[in-house]
Amino acid sequence: MQQYNLRPPAGAKHKRKRVGRGDGSGHGSYSGRGCKGQKSRSGGGVRVGFEGGQLPLIKRLPRKRGFVNIFKAEYSIVNVGDLKVFSPNTEITLKELLEVGLIKSFKNPVKILGNGDIDRPLVVKANKFSATAEKKIVAAGGKAEGI
Repeated sequence: MQQYNLRPPAGAKHKRKRVGRGDGSGHGSYSGRGCKGQKSRSGGGVRVGFEGGQLPLIKRLPRKRGFVNIFKAEYSIVNVGDLKVFSPNTEITLKELLEVGLIKSFKNPVKILGNGDIDRPLVVKANKFSATAEKKIVAAGGKAEGI
């Protein structure tokens, strides 16, 4: 097969619609725009979100508008109760958390929260700890170390 023999399949190519070229063309007179009205005029039409003069949805829902902080720090969250999968006296780093499946990736920093109970001494290394998580880890005989 040679490149000059390649052809698109039948019906794949269409001729360009040439409007305003006389009534015999089928697209004369009004050029496919219908008769009168806002959409028939040049430059006519309405902006995005326009609802015919009715108060638009964007103005009816003020709770949906407003400031979004693009610099907000997103944390991967791990609860103290989830650390029971590790055996006592284990050093837990981000790598171990990923292997066990408690975090999905290293993309976000990890924060340990105090939900649940811990009954074994563990050395936990994470980016941040809540105050209750740190208390529970230390009370169980472990250490909470920031990275």
